Amino acid sequence: MRLLGGWSDDPVYAAAYDWSVEHPRAGGLAWRLAMGSDLDLLYDAAREISVQPRGARVLDVPCGGGVAVRALRPAQGVEYVAADLSPAMLARTARLAERRGVESLVTTVEADVGALPFADASYDLVVSFTGLHCFPDPARAITELVRVLRPGGVITGSAFLNDTGLRYEPARRVGRLTGLLGPGCTGDQLIAWLTRLDVQDVTLRTSGALAYFRGVRAG
Repeated sequence: MRLLGGWSDDPVYAAAYDWSVEHPRAGGLAWRLAMGSDLDLLYDAAREISVQPRGARVLDVPCGGGVAVRALRPAQGVEYVAADLSPAMLARTARLAERRGVESLVTTVEADVGALPFADASYDLVVSFTGLHCFPDPARAITELVRVLRPGGVITGSAFLNDTGLRYEPARRVGRLTGLLGPGCTGDQLIAWLTRLDVQDVTLRTSGALAYFRGVRAG
């Protein structure tokens, strides 16, 4: 494990992110101090997973270390596909699923969000937490995420947007210089991309450095 390096290296900051989500009190304070963000909003957004009915198909991309897997219930009976470009992150997700007793629900798939290996309209829910800002082509990623979402299905997630305040601009610049962040996008761009793809009822809520989005693909 390395302090710095790409996501495929399973770096320390990835483990720190997972730890912060697993420990709401200490993690919540860390999120407030580092990002000015309310960690409870992540839990609220991930709750969309926990209410999916038996037989529903959920896609989580990028799954990272399995942050969203924590919302699964062992007897839920859904099909949960955790996709990521990094084998290290997929391995972390698989270990977490086993510890939480939901391994029978979770399938890990190595995949590029720019060319997802899934059929059109094949998922009832698509989640993408803290990933959009890492993608080299966020517009293409949104197109793919919506493509695999069935009509009436929900897309939700969070991102470190380019217009969440000058306070976070140094972090964005350092992230791009180190290769941890991609070009990113603004909130207006994200809403425009989703709307152009017939995603309706789009909402965007900013909390410090992060913004949470949600929409429903038109039927």
